[in-house]
Amino acid sequence: MKAYIRVRSECEGILQSESNKFGSTILRPWYVLGPGHWWPVALKPIYALLESRPSTREGARRLGLVTLAQMVAALTWAVENPHSATRILEVPEIRSRQPGGPLPLTWYEHPYRSS
Repeated sequence: MKAYIRVRSECEGILQSESNKFGSTILRPWYVLGPGHWWPVALKPIYALLESRPSTREGARRLGLVTLAQMVAALTWAVENPHSATRILEVPEIRSRQPGGPLPLTWYEHPYRSS
């Protein structure tokens, strides 16, 4: 994990550097739910509890779970809405399906629901 974080940080640094002449979008999901990766669904009640408390809300949202459909929607949005600089989309923006737009009203999205 340390190697992944180091490489990710280096790559993000390059994308955010002054020498980067291209716009870019960095997506930062904590964990993507998808085929073969459903075990964290069991943690959703804990996430709900943490999101309900003001002292832990921001961290729970930042480290929240996103579905594969939400990642595809966020990637599609990023391609369809190019940016002249580097922008970073965290979990709340990925979940919103409209990065920069309003957050969803509920914390829970059934992993089997199609978008």
